[in-house]
Amino acid sequence: MTVAGTAGKVGIVFVSHSEKIAEGLVDLASQMAADTSLAAAGGTDEGGIGTSFDKVSAAIVEVDSGEGVVVLADLGSAILTAETALDFLDDDVQARVRIVDAPLVEGGVAASVAAETGGTLDDVVAAAESARGSAGDVPGPDAAGGAGAGTTVGQTDARVEDAAAPLTRTVTVVNKDGLHARPAAEFVKLANTFPAKITINGKDSKSLLGIMSLGLVRGTTATLTTDDEAGRDALDALAGLIESGFGEA
Repeated sequence: MTVAGTAGKVGIVFVSHSEKIAEGLVDLASQMAADTSLAAAGGTDEGGIGTSFDKVSAAIVEVDSGEGVVVLADLGSAILTAETALDFLDDDVQARVRIVDAPLVEGGVAASVAAETGGTLDDVVAAAESARGSAGDVPGPDAAGGAGAGTTVGQTDARVEDAAAPLTRTVTVVNKDGLHARPAAEFVKLANTFPAKITINGKDSKSLLGIMSLGLVRGTTATLTTDDEAGRDALDALAGLIESGFGEA
């Protein structure tokens, strides 16, 4: 079967009761995911407020590269329309389409950036769903299952003693508007090219929503940290990107 979409990337569909909202979300997400197939399915067939089975079906086909499609919707009846459209797709297409329960704007943007970095269907779904959660918080040493869990008072945890000191880099945000949507997306895309786990002020460097939630404006400092000795190159690259001003300084 011939498929459309961007080869090797998961496609994203925005379903809204408003044609303008759906188109606006595609415009917003495309600023951060220019090479990802994004489609708007907003409004009725006549351009009124509501949803359209035909528009949703066509949008799914438009962005489907064979890697999967994530569909996000704004209100309950939009989800019902998307589910109905899904029921009429061929079985093989149905198997790679996911309707995700996540905030339309935040979830859609996060999903689009995850797709842009080459994430799998599961990765993109998880990115969208992260908009419902803690936005990239990284558990501290007292989190359940972390260092210190189950350690009684006066007892030394050998794992803590033996752990190497984390690697850190502290840099100053220099671009005029700080880490707003576009530079935050560039940061996340670069972070995803490295296997090492890096945090920025306690947030996962691969979480777009986490980074945007930090509110890093011009003149603020960002501390990049990793416990992975092999993460030096990632620290240098990410610190260098911030210091460069993302081409906006």
